[in-house]
Amino acid sequence: MPKYLVQASYTAEGTKGLLKEGGTGRRQAVEQAISSCGGTLDWMYFAFGDDDLYCVIDMPDDICMVSTAMTVRATGAVQSRVVPLISVEDIDIAARKSVEFRPPGA
Repeated sequence: MPKYLVQASYTAEGTKGLLKEGGTGRRQAVEQAISSCGGTLDWMYFAFGDDDLYCVIDMPDDICMVSTAMTVRATGAVQSRVVPLISVEDIDIAARKSVEFRPPGA
């Protein structure tokens, strides 16, 4: 199953909800949203700085990830970025592929 890194920042309203529910309440909400699309939460950590939250999520496919991300963002409580993660083994496969490419000016 594809893995995704989610980096999120709470808006003021989202932070109010976090203060009310706590971290475990938000983790339950994240797990519920992800599982409703057939995914699982690998790990979730809160942070401070540019981002408030980091998660690694397993999802069946890109469409499920995009659907979940759009639904969460539409609430206005969270701003997020999703980074597709590539396994070491997939990089090995990609490195062995032959690609024909002509650089500019060659």
